[in-house]
Amino acid sequence: MKTKQHGPALPSKDEILAFVERNGGNVGTREIARAWGLKNADRAALKTVLRELANEGRIEKYRKKMRRSGVLPPVVLAEVTGRDADGELIAAPVEWDEEENGPAPKIRLHVPRRARPAEIPGVGDRALVRTEETSEDDGIRYSGRAIKVLDRTKHRTLGVFRVLPDGGGRLVPVDKRSLGRELTIRPGDTLDAREGDLVAVDVQKHGRFGTTVAKVKERLGSLASERAVSLIAIHAHGIPHEFGKSVLAEAEAARPATLDHREDWREVPFVTIDPVDAKDHDDAVFARTDSDPDNPGGFVIDVAIADVAAYVRPGTAMDREALARGNSVYFPDRVVPMLPERISNDLCSLRPAEDRPALVARMVIGADGRKRSHAFHRVLMRSIAKLHYGQAQAAIDGHPDDTTGPLLPLVLRPLYDAYAALKRARDERSPLDLELPERKILLKPDFTVDRVVVPPRLDAHRLIEEMMILANVAAAETLEKQKTPLVYRVHDEPSLDKMTALREFLATLDINVPKAGALKPAQFNTILARVKGRDNEALVNEVVLRSQAQAEYAAENYGHFGLNLRRYAHFTSPIRRYADLIVHRALIRACRLGRDGLAESVDVAALAEVAAKISAAERRAMAAERETVDRLIAHHLADRIGATFTGRVAGVTRSGLFVKLDETGADGFVPAATLGRDYYRYEEGHHALVGDATGESWRLGDTVTVKLVEAAPVAGALRFEITSHGRKLETRGGRGKTRTGPRERTAPRRETTRTKPTRGAAAAGRRKR
Repeated sequence: MKTKQHGPALPSKDEILAFVERNGGNVGTREIARAWGLKNADRAALKTVLRELANEGRIEKYRKKMRRSGVLPPVVLAEVTGRDADGELIAAPVEWDEEENGPAPKIRLHVPRRARPAEIPGVGDRALVRTEETSEDDGIRYSGRAIKVLDRTKHRTLGVFRVLPDGGGRLVPVDKRSLGRELTIRPGDTLDAREGDLVAVDVQKHGRFGTTVAKVKERLGSLASERAVSLIAIHAHGIPHEFGKSVLAEAEAARPATLDHREDWREVPFVTIDPVDAKDHDDAVFARTDSDPDNPGGFVIDVAIADVAAYVRPGTAMDREALARGNSVYFPDRVVPMLPERISNDLCSLRPAEDRPALVARMVIGADGRKRSHAFHRVLMRSIAKLHYGQAQAAIDGHPDDTTGPLLPLVLRPLYDAYAALKRARDERSPLDLELPERKILLKPDFTVDRVVVPPRLDAHRLIEEMMILANVAAAETLEKQKTPLVYRVHDEPSLDKMTALREFLATLDINVPKAGALKPAQFNTILARVKGRDNEALVNEVVLRSQAQAEYAAENYGHFGLNLRRYAHFTSPIRRYADLIVHRALIRACRLGRDGLAESVDVAALAEVAAKISAAERRAMAAERETVDRLIAHHLADRIGATFTGRVAGVTRSGLFVKLDETGADGFVPAATLGRDYYRYEEGHHALVGDATGESWRLGDTVTVKLVEAAPVAGALRFEITSHGRKLETRGGRGKTRTGPRERTAPRRETTRTKPTRGAAAAGRRKR
């Protein structure tokens, strides 16, 4: 570190750049200020210099630290792209802004001589790579070593087998991007696949006239069977869904925990409050007024979480399988659990009137809802009731039933009173508050779609949410204080590029945003409150959502922007998230609650690998869940070709519009070629397609009427045609003006736009979020 200079003079930009580079990019404002002996009064000026460097593109912010633009961090997720002349593997970073930083740098991977095959990545694989800059002259700036291979290349293609008269078949791809590119399967290469089977094939060769020939390598099940739609996503994303014999044997051998070395909390009247269809119950709550005279109006809140660490020990078959899965995956028709049912639905499910081991966060809050103190206990507890959200809320609203009536005075009212205090603290903290209703698919007995509903958002939901957040914060604070490594749940603030784009967009709505610095969640909430109830409310909520970074897991803390919390960890769902199991083990080690805690040999570097892996598993699960919903809805709508629907524009690209239907929440695509007799220009700043001659536009968030013209259920793709008119939008300095009421079209418009048409429903691939 640089020694303190004489006087409080600010460092020059070149000095800052040299300091950042010398410290490997692992510095922030605090480290720079400390190196030059700057006081608090000087930090505002320092931040101005750093902002200027960022605006000049010379440095960028990465997890609240500074680094030179165009420089890789010490650990990066990379994809192996090929080999050099000597046969060594060459990789490139997965996330890289080429517009900002130029072409992605190459990384030459060095493989240890004694590495096991599982530790060696291949071409096309993704791996977590530790990097360092080199002085080699062949244009490859970095050397690296693969820490962990995360994703192996998918060498096979999935699709639905269709029988041909000659004894062969054809493959209908399940990937939206491959629609219209069917593969031919010759007689003898079908592996006895039947009509409608989901199969995995290897592409053999590209035949004459563009025909592609494939060979069936695996039959994965019949799509005519029940619950087949989620099967596609499970295999397409490589989600482990069958437990091995050793894993099941460990689970079956597990025995109920006893009071040995645990505190006896079986007299505490805990209750579980979950969705009505929940099958496992891993959290229970209890609250009471604090009897401490120094805390008038305060409460003591107990959050009990199933003690999964008592059954899933480090290094066991169950532990390895749980890490590979990362989390449970929830489909409308099934759940792919992280742990065997013997653990998740039995020994660790906090069922009423049954003794269960738990880790309890006991938290004392003041009347203002702020946490005053907390402690963790390893206990044996016994829930007294299993409630669902609507049931608990009805009791508080004056409609108790036989179960909730006796619980009102002792259990439910104190919980709601404690929540009222927590809500005061939450409102003061002002986390990001987006209005994003969640839809739920209700299925018929045959697992087809019955209807799509938006469940009401009750205070019972918010009560559990706030108590879980409080416990998660307590876990992170305890582990930091004890200097025990952990996996944080982190959410970075919006990037400079996204904030610039957001400011430009809001300016088109006459909403001015300060140009200096990043916005705080409270400032975002002010913007959202300003458009509440207006026509553009959905539009602004959607654009603000898109400006946000994606939450992830990390072994280093850089806070949770959305929740507006400095430190946060997932502690409350170890049945379904591996991150929570790691935090439980860390707490057992830090608080000396047993011998089955996190091993002393586990450090930040080891947990960084775990965090990267489970973050990837989370993204995999989200994609699989989303695609399954798309396929179910496409099946549901397949017999309604020609029907009209109302919806909103949910995405705008150069090639067309994505429309989300009001009735079902289904996403479909409108090719730009079908919009009208004009040249439609993509206005990125307005999130709109705008006609050059007419000024007619379709903008993100606009209400539209569409006709369903094509459905591809296997791929979950829908294609629409717009039947309503767009807005009149002046995009060069003017304000947008809406036409007076939408007019229905009597016939489709001619495809005369110069925007390139998209074939069939293939363009209906869902946009990334």
